[in-house]
Amino acid sequence: MQLHVRHPVLLPAATRQPGARAFATLFLLESVARASVASVIPIQAYDILRNEQQVSFLYTSLGLVGLASAVLIPILLSRTRRAWVYTLGAACLAIAAGLFIMSTLFGLATGMVTRVFGTACLNITLNLYIMDWIRKKELVRSESLRMAFATAAWTLGPALGVWLYTEWGVWAAHGWAAAWACVLAAVFWYLRIAEGTPIRSGRVKPANPLGNVARFLEQPRLRLAWLIAFGRSCFWSTFFIYTPILMVLTGEGKIAGAIVVSAGNLLLLGALFWGRLGQRYGVRKVIAGAFVGLAAFCLIAGLAGTSAPWLAAMALLGGAACAAGLDAIGGVAFLRAVRPHERAQMTAVYRTYIDFSDFAPPFFYGIALGFFGLGVVFILLSMFMLTCAGFAWRYLPRSM
Repeated sequence: MQLHVRHPVLLPAATRQPGARAFATLFLLESVARASVASVIPIQAYDILRNEQQVSFLYTSLGLVGLASAVLIPILLSRTRRAWVYTLGAACLAIAAGLFIMSTLFGLATGMVTRVFGTACLNITLNLYIMDWIRKKELVRSESLRMAFATAAWTLGPALGVWLYTEWGVWAAHGWAAAWACVLAAVFWYLRIAEGTPIRSGRVKPANPLGNVARFLEQPRLRLAWLIAFGRSCFWSTFFIYTPILMVLTGEGKIAGAIVVSAGNLLLLGALFWGRLGQRYGVRKVIAGAFVGLAAFCLIAGLAGTSAPWLAAMALLGGAACAAGLDAIGGVAFLRAVRPHERAQMTAVYRTYIDFSDFAPPFFYGIALGFFGLGVVFILLSMFMLTCAGFAWRYLPRSM
């Protein structure tokens, strides 16, 4: 008698319906890989260039290259499975780590571009999966849970990365990040998230990137969602780049800058609290209020500047607490506005807020730093945060 035994080892993973926790776990692993070098990269750039203005212009030029590559991802999605694009994103994080280890201007530049492209792949595909599997009424809870899961990575990661960089060398910091990128890819394939879902098909229609941009700009709610995301991302990019430079420039040291950045990320623990506020009082009020708080704290940091670096650091931590609220519920404006049949194309355009926040603020900061001290960076940021608050209060639906 011959028995045919089939062991359904992977079947549960293949048929599992992923929920908010599964996506929060993936975002946590991605955050570990990225957060551990978030403060290392600007310090490494400053060590190579020895000038904060040149660091600003480096971020500007490479951000433009990253933006150009990111808008092509929908074409990539139309030609291959979403899972392979996600895997490519994880691989790019690992490859970027190898380039950073070269410790040259060429390695730094190519590593930054590769990292931006990998992050774009991960961000776009993860958002598509979330929109497939998480229903609109559950989005506030899902987004706040995702931010809360990532808190540990963004709290411990920057300090750990700079400690590895200063004590063991560049290979240790970036090698740690590369290892976690590999773990991310392994866990993703273990989950085996389906591309065909109960909400919509995972297939993506080929699209013209420029046509996608035009279509995005035609929709006022998408434009507003982009501005909100861009505003909060401007704060975080400024925080990650210029806080370490502030502490190094004033003689407080690299570790001090990393500790401030880590402390700011610890405030992401408030994501669940902000999520509850959004559910109780409405997304519109919470988003506008968070931007006002950001504007006030950034102004204090700018006025303190290099003459009182620890006062500036404390003010920036206050701003980070407000930014945590935008991280928790700011993305809801886009997730509720995008149309199901345009998710892939519009998500690719929407996430360009990350690339723009990587190069646009440093460009203006670089110009201002030619005439003023480092504090001007935070004053300019304060003015923009107040502008975002006005737009959010004026144009977000009262029912949101």
